[in-house]
Amino acid sequence: MGERRKLSEHEVAQGLSSLHGWSVSKGKLHREFQFKDFVQAFGFMCSVALIAESMNHHPEWSNVYNRVVIDLSTHDIGGLSNLDLEFAGRVQGLPL
Repeated sequence: MGERRKLSEHEVAQGLSSLHGWSVSKGKLHREFQFKDFVQAFGFMCSVALIAESMNHHPEWSNVYNRVVIDLSTHDIGGLSNLDLEFAGRVQGLPL
C-alpha cells in the first residue's frame, strides 16, 4: 500500500481515469451503486466491509434500500491518498 500522502489534483485525475463511475465530490472519491433490491445492496456492502478491514481504511457510506453511496478520503492527511484510489479499485473489482 505504501506511504499515505496527499495526492495532487493531477495524480487524482490520473487515478480516476481507470476507475469507472467514480468522481471527486466535495474533496472525496464518490460513487453511487444501484442494485436489484436490498439483499443485493447489503451483500455488496458486506464485501466492501471485508476490503475495508483488510486495508484498515474505512469508507463513509450509506444505504437506502437498493442504493449504496460510498465516499472515500484519508482523514489523517486531509485529502485523497493512494489508499483511496486502491480502495476504489478493489470495490470496482467486485461483482455488481
